[in-house]
Amino acid sequence: MKRLALLALVAGCTSLAPEYRQPEVDLPEDYPSSLSDSSLAIPLDWWKLYNDPALDELVASAQERNADIRLAAARVQEALGLAREAGAARYPEVNVVASATRTRVSGEVVPAPAPGVPLERELYPLSASTSFELDFWGRLASAGEAAQANLLASRHSRDVVALALAGSTAQAYFTLRALDAQLAVLDQTIALRRESLSIARTRADAGLASELDVHQAQGALSDALAQRREVARQRSLAERLLAQLAGRLDLKLVPADLFALPLPPLPPAGLPSELLARRPDIQSSEAALIAANAQIGVARAALFPTISLTASVGAQSAELSELLSNSAAVWSLGLNALAPIFDAGRRAARVEQTEARRAQALAGYQRSVETAFREVADALASVEAAAGVEADLAARLAAARAALELSNERYRAGYSPYLEVLDAQRTANEAELAFVRNRQARLAFSVDLMKALGGGWSPPPP
Repeated sequence: MKRLALLALVAGCTSLAPEYRQPEVDLPEDYPSSLSDSSLAIPLDWWKLYNDPALDELVASAQERNADIRLAAARVQEALGLAREAGAARYPEVNVVASATRTRVSGEVVPAPAPGVPLERELYPLSASTSFELDFWGRLASAGEAAQANLLASRHSRDVVALALAGSTAQAYFTLRALDAQLAVLDQTIALRRESLSIARTRADAGLASELDVHQAQGALSDALAQRREVARQRSLAERLLAQLAGRLDLKLVPADLFALPLPPLPPAGLPSELLARRPDIQSSEAALIAANAQIGVARAALFPTISLTASVGAQSAELSELLSNSAAVWSLGLNALAPIFDAGRRAARVEQTEARRAQALAGYQRSVETAFREVADALASVEAAAGVEADLAARLAAARAALELSNERYRAGYSPYLEVLDAQRTANEAELAFVRNRQARLAFSVDLMKALGGGWSPPPP
């Protein structure tokens, strides 16, 4: 923010652009949250908090090889070239011209060439010329300021892409690990249902149960097998998405434990909303606002005369050997002024256009700040809710496992029908998958919070 404010002050005393002041957006001082207090700062490479070398490697590969990040880097290079071009316009341009010509004039013209003057002539001119616009009204200074602001905006836009790319990579990775956990749950479910099918067949062969139990057990097993095929398909899609994000289309990842990933620390209670200033999208919006403000100075300067200095020095001779002699020297010095007299309001209309663009940029900046505050508040609420739900789901899972074990024992002893076992199996399977999905959501919400805060946070000063 300080760099942007300093940039806005450059050439302020020589330009016709309005004085730039950082807009004030009315926001609450703190984010609404009841999370536990913490004083731990989160670094910009926040994904390393998950302590997973595979994730670190994927994010590093994405930030190096992903097409979106390379496109953003190329746009920065383009903006850098435009800024250098705008800065160079404030200095004189010097050109050197050298030529050699041989011409023949007609001897039958009126009046005829003077006697003794040859009809064929040679000419060797050599000159250096320059032109320089006197920036009385700050047009060039304002254009340079706008170009520098656009350069900063493109750099912050590249940071936006990098932050979003790291977040997308982390969330896709967590999705993959959650699908690994679901496959492990379903493998266990399939094993239990195979065992149940075997028990049902044994009891039916012994006359202790009907064929209905066998058919119900077979249907439950087939349902679990179909679920596993669908989850395996989703895992393949998640792996392909990670391969595209990381720029490694041949990527293959072996299964790993979702619950081995640590949960990042929670932000401190009363997190100040001023942390929004570090978000790259907000910095990019403010840089665009500074550029739009500077363009007003460019348009206003066009209402006044343009004054330029021109000069040239060189030599001209009919003989190449005499080109550097004192008598062959030529030079000129001039002052040009170009003032608009009547343009039917064209230049005034351009000033109105630039003022309207500044108003649009101001509205865009305010919207980006308000959106950022909402995103942080939403992420905090989601992280808090997912943390609370996990305890409830853990209790539900423990109860479902106990109910399944008890129903199996009662069925083997002949005290309950097989329908009770089927219901317990379905409840336990749903509880296992819900617990896994909530952990995935909790990790994903933590990534949303990292992104919303611009990549981590720092504790407020004491």
